[in-house]
Amino acid sequence: MADPVAIRSGAWTAQIHPLGAELWSLTDAQGREWMTDADPAFWTGHAPLLFPVVGRLRGDRYRLDGTEYALPQHGFARRRDFGLVEQDKARVLFRLDADEATHAVYPFAFRLDMDFALDGATLAMTATVENRDNRTMPFSFGYHPAFAWPLPTGGAKKDHRIVFEQPEPAPIRRIGGEPGLIAPDAEATPVEGDTFIPTHALFERDAVIWDQLTSRSLLWGVPGEPRLRIDFPDTPTLGLWQKPGANYLCIEPWAGMADPAGFTGDFTQKPGIITLAPGASRRFRMNVTLVEN
Repeated sequence: MADPVAIRSGAWTAQIHPLGAELWSLTDAQGREWMTDADPAFWTGHAPLLFPVVGRLRGDRYRLDGTEYALPQHGFARRRDFGLVEQDKARVLFRLDADEATHAVYPFAFRLDMDFALDGATLAMTATVENRDNRTMPFSFGYHPAFAWPLPTGGAKKDHRIVFEQPEPAPIRRIGGEPGLIAPDAEATPVEGDTFIPTHALFERDAVIWDQLTSRSLLWGVPGEPRLRIDFPDTPTLGLWQKPGANYLCIEPWAGMADPAGFTGDFTQKPGIITLAPGASRRFRMNVTLVEN
């Protein structure tokens, strides 16, 4: 297996693994880790990329133009080797192109580029999905990074907060009776004004999902201590998830989501699906910035 590729700035060192173009580590100038400890007792993932679906399909299958295909939760990109296209000290570009194996489960010619660039205290991640087919291409895309909880700069788990850039009074969605699928009824938001206080108990029912999100930025950490600002201008949905008790919180900007419970429609009717015309492309940005308070 190939080794992770490291890029560096004065503030960060990021390590990205070619398998899935997955961000494995983000350490500061003092060598402190800001991402998951990947404890196998909970979850060994770090930051998988979700493509061409976000979440689970009903029965792990979807229907497109009268044909049924099998596809695992979150799609196949996270399990594929990406090619290294460009690299310098502070930037690396990985690429995944469609091949015979992907075409068997997702019948489109696509290109997925994943660009990581460090600029001072910011790690800028940009995914670009290109339709290289001769017909309209439906897909979803999402990020799934697991950040340390607690963060390495101090403060107990109970003192950590998600602070949204705006108040978020809209109801949330949860996983329902069908494994991994979205329950039909929304629930009252756990956000007080602009602040969400995570607890392990909140994730005993799987992810907490905002599908009517106003914010496109948030802060993660202990108020008054160095924190992470997460910006996600191109993704309208957000999931938060962890295995209860673990030392991470996944902050997941999505363009798409799991099937609703009972869904039997065509893939193009799936909530959150994006369509690209032949030759078109769409980018999805996620920036992670270290802020001092």
